[in-house]
Amino acid sequence: MDTFTKVVTLLGNELGVDPATITPDSDIIRDLGADSLDVVQMLMALEDEFGITVSEDEASNLKTVRDIVNLIEK
Repeated sequence: MDTFTKVVTLLGNELGVDPATITPDSDIIRDLGADSLDVVQMLMALEDEFGITVSEDEASNLKTVRDIVNLIEK
C-alpha cells in the first residue's frame, strides 16, 4: 500500500470521512471537516502509523492531504 492510500485510510477512519472522497488536494479543515482536536488526534495517529515525529512548525504547514504525504515521504 502506498503512502497516499495509507494516509487516506487513516484520515477516513480518524475523521469519519469516506476515503473515496479524499483527494491529494483535499483541505484537512475545510473539505474534511477536521477541527483542532481532530488535527491533534490525526497527527498522533500519523506519528504512530509511520514512525515519524511532526514538529509544531511542520504541523502548522499541513493544509492538504498532499502536504501530509509529502511530509511523510520526506
